[in-house]
Amino acid sequence: QAQLVESGGGLVQAGGSLRLSCAASGRTFSIYAMGWFRQAPGKEREFVAVISRGGGSTYYRDSVEGRFTISRDNAKNTVYLRMNSLKPEDTAVYYCAAGALVTTQPHEYDYWGQGTQVTVSS
Repeated sequence: QAQLVESGGGLVQAGGSLRLSCAASGRTFSIYAMGWFRQAPGKEREFVAVISRGGGSTYYRDSVEGRFTISRDNAKNTVYLRMNSLKPEDTAVYYCAAGALVTTQPHEYDYWGQGTQVTVSS
C-alpha cells in the first residue's frame, strides 16, 4: 500500500508558475512510475505527465509540453510538477498517482493522492 499526498496548489495569475509536490510513503517509492493528472469541473480526469521509475523517461500531454516539467527525487520519495506560463485552462484539481507502468491511462495506476487545487486567473 502506498500513500500519496499532494501539496503546492493555489491561486496564480496567468503567466505565473507553481510547483506541485507529491510525497509518497508506505511502499518503496522507486518501484513505481509516477503520473500527474488533473480534473476540471464537469470534465473527465485527464493525463498531464508521467515519469519512469528512475526518472529517465518523461511524457506530457501536448497542451503542457514545454511549460510543465515532471521530476522525481527517489531519496525523498517525492515527485514534482513544475508548471510555468500557466493559463486559465490549466485550472483543475491536480492528482498524483503511482503505478507499475509508464502510461497515460488513469485506470492503470494503483494509488492516488487526494488532489490539490490549482486556479489560474486571467
